[in-house]
Amino acid sequence: MLDTDNPAAPAGAAFPPADRIATALAAALVAASITAGAALNLLGTPVQAQAAPLYALWRPHLGPGTPAALAVAAAVILHGPRLAATLPWRRLMAAGYTAAAAWTMSLAMIDGWRVGLAGRLTAQAEYLTEVPGVTDIPAMLAGFTGRILDFQPDSWTTHVSGHPPGALLIFVWLDRIGLGGGGPAALTCVATGALASVAVPVTLRALGSETAARAAVPYLVLLPGAVWIGASADGMFAGLTSTSLALLAVALTSGRRALAACTALAAGALLAFACHLSYGLVLLAPLAAVVVLAAVSRGHRHAAGPVLAMAATAAGAVVVAFSAAGFWWLDGYHLVVQRYYQGIAAERAYGYWAWANLAAFLLSAGPAAAVIARRATAAVRHDRAAHVLLPLAALLAVAAADLSGLSKAEVERIWLPFAVWLPAGAALLPASSRRGWLLAGATIALAVNHLLLTIW
Repeated sequence: MLDTDNPAAPAGAAFPPADRIATALAAALVAASITAGAALNLLGTPVQAQAAPLYALWRPHLGPGTPAALAVAAAVILHGPRLAATLPWRRLMAAGYTAAAAWTMSLAMIDGWRVGLAGRLTAQAEYLTEVPGVTDIPAMLAGFTGRILDFQPDSWTTHVSGHPPGALLIFVWLDRIGLGGGGPAALTCVATGALASVAVPVTLRALGSETAARAAVPYLVLLPGAVWIGASADGMFAGLTSTSLALLAVALTSGRRALAACTALAAGALLAFACHLSYGLVLLAPLAAVVVLAAVSRGHRHAAGPVLAMAATAAGAVVVAFSAAGFWWLDGYHLVVQRYYQGIAAERAYGYWAWANLAAFLLSAGPAAAVIARRATAAVRHDRAAHVLLPLAALLAVAAADLSGLSKAEVERIWLPFAVWLPAGAALLPASSRRGWLLAGATIALAVNHLLLTIW
């Protein structure tokens, strides 16, 4: 078993044949999805995505964020790996968060302030359309499920109807504290989404692998998925859910009872609230299970029982609170399945999206994801460290979401809460190749945001 406190990348060439095959297969998948999507659109059997496999419009352009995005990418590629290895931990976390937020903001500003940020969440299908009508939060929660199905006078807009009420609640709360409108909402998504650049390494470090945590930071900073973190609610979901798992890891491994209790309660409450942000976030279960198993395997078995009991208590309190207010998760889920097939999802062929989804996910998670997945799959036979298991757990969640048939298109955004965990395995990459993978990921993000106009 590898030393989880010093997880060296496997020895050998920087780009061995197995990695070349994984990369070639990933590239072929993306190319095939683009070709097949274009062909289906031209032949009159549209896949309901003009730039399939991404939900976007072909619109080559430059913007005010272009110079900043290039500068951030260059700085992280040139100096990120060295700084990640040498900076004191707290300074590294601060630097990583700042760089991730700057990368996300600069990518969004390629489209300009209004199109790239302030107008994203004010479109007719988005959350902010419904905020002015929520004058009574308890009444909104009590009547939420009654407005999920379409073709009613008071049906919720697409995004509100497609999610539990927690997502709408966040934007209503922002409005209540004076942060209403598209600009503050978008900046909140960016600021919260950037938390993943801290939460993932904190999780790895708590589970015994600071070296793997440090290796992951530059990849989290330059995650191509930042294109959709700025600005979408799913970016915010990624930041909140990764934070909840980091809190769980800290609770399980902390030797301080007060800290363990506080973080356990916060983790449970946040995980339960996350399930009321998006129905698909119940698929965080494999990631949470890995956090628990990794902590137990490192000798924290005695802490697991009390921590999990406190987390479960807090989670239960959140579920009870929503239920008492009139929203029951299962009722909402069954109605959302019906609503899903009332829209364009009914016209999206599963035969195309079942595999094209994976291409979209690769564009969001980054080109290194294919190699990390291959190496983690090979390593898991002899290594159960967190940096091996967490990417595999994320892929398991993605596979379940894909097979459900309830995620046809737009997964480059919807699966962001899972995409942020692929860089957890960056330590598996040969050290000599890491700067090259950073360059490849940044190139994809820059190409997507300069060639396409992404939609919500």
